[in-house]
Amino acid sequence: MTNVGDCSKYIIHQTAYIKVVLHAVNHKTSAVNAVLLGRISGETVEITDSVPLFHSSNIGLLPPLEIALITIEEYYSAQGLSIVGYFHANERFDDLELGSVARNIADHVYRYFPQAAVLLLDNRKLGALQNKKDTGPVIQLYTRDSSKSWKQVESNRQLTTKEPSANIVLLDFISSEKWNDIVDFDDHLDDISKDWLNSGLFK
Repeated sequence: MTNVGDCSKYIIHQTAYIKVVLHAVNHKTSAVNAVLLGRISGETVEITDSVPLFHSSNIGLLPPLEIALITIEEYYSAQGLSIVGYFHANERFDDLELGSVARNIADHVYRYFPQAAVLLLDNRKLGALQNKKDTGPVIQLYTRDSSKSWKQVESNRQLTTKEPSANIVLLDFISSEKWNDIVDFDDHLDDISKDWLNSGLFK
C-alpha cells in the first residue's frame, strides 16, 4: 500500500474543496472537520469528494467519529473511493496551527486509514482570496513523518486544485451564501432526514 505521506502531489477537486471551505464559513465561531475521499495513483493523491463531519462539542468525541467513518467508508467504497485524508478548521480565525484535538483526530483516522493526510484551513489565505489577492488553495497540507508527527508541507506546488476556476466558484458560493445549505454529519445525527452527502449543493 502507498501511504499518502510517501506521495509528492495532492490534487483536490472542486467539489471536495468547496464543501470543506463552505462548512467552515457556515460555522465561523466553531471548530469544524471533514473526511476527504479519493484515490491514490502512484505518487499522486486525488481528493475527489469530502464529507463535512462535526461543528459542535462532538468534534473531539471518538464514538460519533467512528460511526461517521464506518458509514462514510461503506458508502464510498462501493464507488471505488477510499478515505485519503482529514480536514480541520480551527475555532479561532487567527489560529493557524494544527492543534492537539486536530492531531488526535488525525491520528485516529490514520490508524484506520494509513494513507491519510491532513488539510487545515488557512483563514489568512481565505481572506486574501476574498480580496482577490491569492489564487492558490486556502488550505495547508500536513503529512505524517517517520517520527509519527504531523508536519506542514511548505511547498505550495504539492497541493493544487484540480479546476483552475475553483476559487472563483468558491467566491461565488460564498457571496450567494450557499454555505447555508451545507449539511454535516452533526446535522444528520440530529435529524436523519438531512442529507450528509449534500447531493443538491451543486445543482
